[in-house]
Amino acid sequence: MGTEVGRHEFSREDRARHRRKVRQCLDVFAEMLRESRFEFERPTAGLEIELNLVDDRAEPAMRNAEALAAIADPDFQTELGQFNVEINVAPRRLAGDGTAAFERRVRDSLNAAEERARTVGAHMVMIGILPTLDREHLTIESLSANPRYALLNEQIFAARGEDLDIRIDGVDRLAVTADTVAPEAACTSTQFHLQVSPGQFAAYWNAAQCVAGVQVALGANSPFLFGKELWRETRIPLFEQATDTRPEEIRAQGVRPRVWFGERWITSVFDLFEENVRYFPALLPICDDDDPAQVLARGDIPRLTELRLHNGTVYRWNRPVYDVVRGRPHLRVENRVLPAGPTVADTVANGAFYFGLVRALADSDRPLWSQMSFSAAEENFHACARHGITATVFWPGLGYLPVTELVLRRLLPLAREGLDAWEVDPAERDRLLAIVEGRCLTGRNGATWQAETLHALEDERHLARPDALRAVLQRYIPLMHENTPVHEWPLD
Repeated sequence: MGTEVGRHEFSREDRARHRRKVRQCLDVFAEMLRESRFEFERPTAGLEIELNLVDDRAEPAMRNAEALAAIADPDFQTELGQFNVEINVAPRRLAGDGTAAFERRVRDSLNAAEERARTVGAHMVMIGILPTLDREHLTIESLSANPRYALLNEQIFAARGEDLDIRIDGVDRLAVTADTVAPEAACTSTQFHLQVSPGQFAAYWNAAQCVAGVQVALGANSPFLFGKELWRETRIPLFEQATDTRPEEIRAQGVRPRVWFGERWITSVFDLFEENVRYFPALLPICDDDDPAQVLARGDIPRLTELRLHNGTVYRWNRPVYDVVRGRPHLRVENRVLPAGPTVADTVANGAFYFGLVRALADSDRPLWSQMSFSAAEENFHACARHGITATVFWPGLGYLPVTELVLRRLLPLAREGLDAWEVDPAERDRLLAIVEGRCLTGRNGATWQAETLHALEDERHLARPDALRAVLQRYIPLMHENTPVHEWPLD
């Protein structure tokens, strides 16, 4: 959704031209893969964090334009809702103190941005879903001013032909309708990018799919929506429903959703781009004038604009990315499963666990995905989103077991091996994985801290739900700034 687009009205000719062009891009991409024209000798990792803006009362602040003007840092960008911004952290190698450098960079940037945003009455919060968010905050008027958001809203509802029906059964039950995609703005996430070679891409993507559920269980931080306590990572079902272009009858026919876990292990990155073109009609059928075949034939690198824009409107939880930087093309796995927060330390620990684990699994002599059905990985993913750190998961050779036991017994040692393979400094490796271990031993992550704090405020202080949710967020924000890992946060 980050691609800049202007205002458009699409004709049938636009859609037909786009279909031809995106298929041409796919053919050129296949030729590039055959010729191995990709940068991968010095793989790097990257990070994006979506943030919420609140006012002094911890209510959503619809001020991202003013906040971004005050911050005046190109690393910060607009997002879907006027109460959202995003920070893009420059990619770097993981070797040595790369993860520590990530943490310093994010903390310094966020501290500077927070100081400037305060001048316009806004404060930044890293959290999956704001506890104080209500339906009145998610209307067409709350979308950011950039034309691409209004255009996507139009195209999604043109495809649906009816309002969104959002239903989530958790601790409480939520059933609402929406006439815009604004509920998607409630979902703020952390995205990890890992550059890989074409030959290794399938192994890394398959590995990321295998561990997606475990990531969500450990990192869940979105237990509330519209005053209801729902899933431990409510962001998952909300995002899946808030961008669903399928009316009920189309869903019943088995048409695939645009927010998609997938349906099979892959053998090549081409599989994912080909599925996108084959299964999903264009939401933004915009074409440029470049001929990618001619660009490639003369020895230059095609940008494959139509294929990339289309890929950006298929919301896989692990998304393939083709990009061109300084004239060199590369491939990345974009891991999108985690919420933002609670702290920068927790975020970087989540990243270290993920980067190490997928490296170890991708390098394994016997691939995990050869021992595990794809449907089992998907079931793990949704079970972990629903139950968080108390979830039970399936794992080859172990059967069904608590996710914390799986991490302590099997996955932390693998993540340690993977970080060693990335040549991460051992002290840094141990510091970050100790944060993940601490969550498993205490059973506390962002979601459990929020839920337990809410229940204490309601039961012991007899606060009404709206007041209790505001109090939860007001306690959360200073702890977030202290950067103490969430499993050490006090409950009183």
